[in-house]
Amino acid sequence: MGPGDLSRALSGLPAISDPRLIVGRETFDDAGVFLLSDDLALVQTVDFFAPIVDDPYRFGQIAAANALSDIYAMGGEPLTALNIVGFPAGQLDISVLTEILRGGQDTVHEAGAFVVGGHSIIDDEVKFGMAVTGRVHPKRLLTNAGAKAGDRLVLTKPIGTGILATAAKNGALGAEEQETLYASMCSLNREASRVAVALDLHCATDVTGFGLLGHALHIAVASRVSLRIVADQVPLLPGTREAWEAGARTGGAERNVEHLETRVDWGSASSATKALLIDPQTSGGLLVAIPALHVAEYLSRVPGAVEIGEVVPRGDLELLVA
Repeated sequence: MGPGDLSRALSGLPAISDPRLIVGRETFDDAGVFLLSDDLALVQTVDFFAPIVDDPYRFGQIAAANALSDIYAMGGEPLTALNIVGFPAGQLDISVLTEILRGGQDTVHEAGAFVVGGHSIIDDEVKFGMAVTGRVHPKRLLTNAGAKAGDRLVLTKPIGTGILATAAKNGALGAEEQETLYASMCSLNREASRVAVALDLHCATDVTGFGLLGHALHIAVASRVSLRIVADQVPLLPGTREAWEAGARTGGAERNVEHLETRVDWGSASSATKALLIDPQTSGGLLVAIPALHVAEYLSRVPGAVEIGEVVPRGDLELLVA
């Protein structure tokens, strides 16, 4: 499905409001948030997809880290996870599924949460993901709607997973680049989230299927601002540009371009730069809006985090690429 397909499908359905639903579907946030008490809210999310790597255990790790990331993007702490499985019974050995589930469970345990069950169906293609429930203090939420003009934009992981995963499947990615790719996708956004909450920040999103610019757009729309991103400052995973120049492409990138074409001032960006900024990510980092006063401390406490732009007053277009 493309970036706008689900919102169009939902547009004909009535939205029922309730004061306890403090984050719903309206702002395209990463998870829903439901108020239980003055100091406690539930955070809920779900994500699943087909394998992007050949190793079943690593696929389980990546899918779990990707699902958990939505909780971290809201400033929450994951508590429980439910497996969601599609598996071609009779076509693959059950040991493949065991390794996928083991990878997912190990990553959930690393996050300090628990796998409490799940549901499986017979499918023509392997699919795996998780529905995750977490908790958050309602006054310490990170949301798409919290960015303010003057904030700096910080990205906590390099981008390029879509292009590199395609290259790896085609046998066109070196072993060292593959290991770096897998390590990035398996790593949790826990520390990036905890530091944001500790510094009393209010705006973040995780960078996944809509690409860096697609998720930046969600912040711009929800916060009623524009975002200026300096392309040369955006960190790339090793080999990303080379893989794109060698022909690695993703189908999701075309849908992202269509969704963004009337919302971005590309400036003098090259076709390669455009492709990198809209590349669909799997288990990407957090994009955080940070008041200038706190940027240095955030960067010092979150390894790999890089300042990539700023929040500016709302202009004619939501996104500006410099």
